[in-house]
This record gives sequence, C-alpha cells and structure tokens, in this order.
Amino acid sequence: MSRAYSLAYLTAHRCTPAEAVVMAAELGYGFVGLRLWPNAPGAPQQHLIGRPEAMKDTLAAVRETGVGVFDLEIIRIGEQFDPHAWDALYDAGAALGARAILVAGDDPDEGRLAASYAHLCEVMAPYGLTADLEFMPWTAVPHARAALRVVRNAGSPSNAGILIDALHVGRSATTLDDLRSLPRELLHYAQICDALAGTHFSTEQLIHTARCERLLPGEGSIDLRGLMAALPADLPISVEIVHLEREKQTDARQWAGQCLAASRPWCEA
Repeated sequence: MSRAYSLAYLTAHRCTPAEAVVMAAELGYGFVGLRLWPNAPGAPQQHLIGRPEAMKDTLAAVRETGVGVFDLEIIRIGEQFDPHAWDALYDAGAALGARAILVAGDDPDEGRLAASYAHLCEVMAPYGLTADLEFMPWTAVPHARAALRVVRNAGSPSNAGILIDALHVGRSATTLDDLRSLPRELLHYAQICDALAGTHFSTEQLIHTARCERLLPGEGSIDLRGLMAALPADLPISVEIVHLEREKQTDARQWAGQCLAASRPWCEA
C-alpha cells in the first residue's frame, strides 16, 4: 500500500511556507508541515501569522500544486497554560486547511497536563484540527505509554492524537508493543528519521540530535523496519530530517529529495 508523505518543517527549514509547498510538489511529497510558532521564544520558525502577503502566496501555492498542509507546529503545554494563546495558529490552520497541530507536554503535573490537553482539544475542535501529542524523552511525556495515559485521562477527546517520531521511539522507553497497543483512531501521522538508538543520552544530546543532527533512514540503529511494521500501513509519514552540517553542502531542494528517497524503502517494503 502506498504512503502519503509530508515534507516536515525541519527538513525544509530554509524555505518559506510557499517555497516549501512548491518544492514538495516538485519532489513528490503530497503534504507539507509548517512551523508557524517557534518551539521556544526567539527560536527559528516560518513567518506566516500576521503576514497577509505570505498567507496569500502560500494559499496560491497550495491551490496551484495540490500539495496540502498536513500539520502545524507547535503548542507547548506548560504549568501556566491558556489554549487561547494560540488562537492565531488555529486561524492559520483553518485557512490553510491543515489537519493537525503538533503538541508537546511540558507540565510535570500529569493530572494538570491531562486537564490542559482536554481543554486544548475542546478549543481546537471547531477549527477541524487534531491535537497530536508527541512524546519526547526529555519532556513530561517521555514515551508512548505516558502519551496514551495523558490522552485517556483527558477523556479521549474526538480530536486527540498521538504523534510517533522514530527518533523518540529509538531513544525512549517505548517498545514496539507500546506502538501496537495505541488505538488506531489516535494515529494520524508519524515522523521518520534515523539516529543512534539508546536511552543513555543526556538531555542536551537528545535535544541537539532532534534539532540539528538527525540521520537519513538506514544510517543509524533505530529499528525502522520494526517501527513501520508496528504502524498502520496507510499511516501518512512526515519526513523529518535535519542535519545542519551536511545541509551546508547542498541546497534545500536536493536535501529534501535525498530525505524522501532515503525514507521510501523503509515505509513501503
């Protein structure tokens, strides 16, 4: 069964949203992911919110190419959480026809985190967006079991989701059985890359790899074959591979093409 592929923000971080859409179409991706909200104050992002011309150009690219916007980044649920702080992101998602928003859990009080997540899902529902909670080993949602627990404690909202990133599977206490046990209705997409697997890395090393030094599929030791076999065969795949040093040797289009070519054999075998 063929997969749908999305060009993730980190793979195309050098591109504007409109440029990413056009490039995705040229390379054979069906979707793009956009980071319209930074993952930390002042961190890199794609600028679209509050910029009518950029939105106009992106919408034109979507219409002309047929490439859709799959997911937007990023909402972080901390101890002091107000889902309406991201209203502009929801508006952008609705305008772009996006499907999902990536969510990170940072609140160490899991009960409060679940309540905040439930509130977020409620606020996002009218926009037609799913809230896809990504487990990351350095956050308050360190593995797949924790993500499922948060979703269930939130009441399993109809637009809840759990996002699986191969990197975080390979570097957390997540097992393939954990992935198989996730309800199908919570799985909207997964992210692929490679790296050295293991749970011995420091927080600094985990974050550095995630944001700066991911490997092409097949170059590391993550069990990508087992991971993909544990997921639904029709699950869309977001190609999320950033390697800042290697990217200096190539342009954005060549890099995004290499990433898709390296990913396909692991997702379609």
